[in-house]
Amino acid sequence: MDYNAMIQNNSVDFGQMMPAPFLIGLLSAFENRFQTVADSFFEEITWKQFFAIICINLCRESPTINELSEVMGSSHQNVKQILLKLEKKGFVEMIADEKDRRKQRIVTTKKCEDFCQRNDQGSKIQMNKIFEGISQEQLITTIQTISQMERNLKK
Repeated sequence: MDYNAMIQNNSVDFGQMMPAPFLIGLLSAFENRFQTVADSFFEEITWKQFFAIICINLCRESPTINELSEVMGSSHQNVKQILLKLEKKGFVEMIADEKDRRKQRIVTTKKCEDFCQRNDQGSKIQMNKIFEGISQEQLITTIQTISQMERNLKK
């Protein structure tokens, strides 16, 4: 969405909105649009399901639901629902922890690995399109800004 065009044609009045609340709104709107585009990219799973797989793969060892919830920045209940759908589709398995049988660890399956391999190149192309015209310096500044906002949320 081109917010400058929206302001010029008077379809939206941002008035005297300060940059901070504008940025929060912009991030929320972007997340909604990104999810719509990403959901249409994958045939078998949703963006949130793919994000869960990405986060599982980022963990040094197979995570528990609580650990994955922390990485994803989502509630235990939401992550559990995502995982149940991925498990039903054959993308993940939940297995008992060897040291503490009360804990369940999440592991990706061969089907998941094959899916990731098939979609790797297309995902990279999509990411490159999204970040076209954005310098490494701008990306680093954005990451630093959002990371600080995240820390502030936890205060």
